[in-house]
Amino acid sequence: MNDTPARLLTLLSLLQTPREWPGSELAERLGVSARTIRRDIERLRDLGYPVEATLGAVGGYRLVAGAAMPPLLLDDEEAVAIAVGLRAGAGHAIEGVEEASVRALAKLEQVLPARLRHRVGALQSATVAVTRGDGPSVDPRTLTAMAAAVAGPERLRFAYRARDGADSRRLVEPYRLVSTGSRWYLVAFDLEREDWRTFRVDRVSEPFATGARFAPRPMPMDAAEFVRRGLRGGETYPADVSFAVPPQELPGWLREWAVAEERGARVRFESGDAPEWLAVRMALTGLEFTVRGPEFLVRAAATLATRLAGASSPPEPEPAGPTGPAQEPGPVQGHGPV
Repeated sequence: MNDTPARLLTLLSLLQTPREWPGSELAERLGVSARTIRRDIERLRDLGYPVEATLGAVGGYRLVAGAAMPPLLLDDEEAVAIAVGLRAGAGHAIEGVEEASVRALAKLEQVLPARLRHRVGALQSATVAVTRGDGPSVDPRTLTAMAAAVAGPERLRFAYRARDGADSRRLVEPYRLVSTGSRWYLVAFDLEREDWRTFRVDRVSEPFATGARFAPRPMPMDAAEFVRRGLRGGETYPADVSFAVPPQELPGWLREWAVAEERGARVRFESGDAPEWLAVRMALTGLEFTVRGPEFLVRAAATLATRLAGASSPPEPEPAGPTGPAQEPGPVQGHGPV
């Protein structure tokens, strides 16, 4: 193999498999001398790939973890698997993936060949994710289109449905995608309204980058804070809840508002969720908590507790018949699950 760039890519692909490669085997695979392999290994090291060499009769080369993340080579199956996984995660605002997964998905789908994009789409449409239901699902294609426009930066057009159901078309300069843990928001400068706006991504459809690049405007504040202030200005209410664990043990969507107390953490935040649903979300944390206010949230939590207690109560025993206690049923015969 006389084409040095192609040979280096092939060598890197081999080294990325989790094993140690003897120099003689690499030379045979690539059809070059052991001396050429040594030179190619040095070239990879110069590019930032941490290739480790071991001496001896069974020595060889292997790729190890380094201080930085150099580019990886993926085969078709690996690329499809990663893209499908990132799409599944990006479709819901799941704690732990958030903006990083969307950026990675946008980069990957930008370079995927058409045949692999078709496979990713087919797999995505054929699968259903079971989620906790903490927020509305979002089409990953919408997120990746927005992330690519933010990274461009390129002006973005899309259709938008407001809270009252009114439809409009928007032309914006996208700034950041923000995840609150239950919803995705786009922070952008609306060119027609000449002001900064926050858009709920689940209400966006038909997004496309116009190709017109722009110089990003200075944001008046941090994008996450801008979203928080917008939420407080809408139909929200102050929730006040105490948890029996320290702040660092709370889920991410609560942790940022938590203040340590003697026996746990107290969380005060603005919520736009229905009180009944917020009570469910807090119960889903699996942590002990006490709702301090407002009163309608206290009632919602109490109602939820009563319903759950009733659902877990054992059924009343059936009275014995005239000929004695009811007989236990025998084994069920059949070929399927009961």
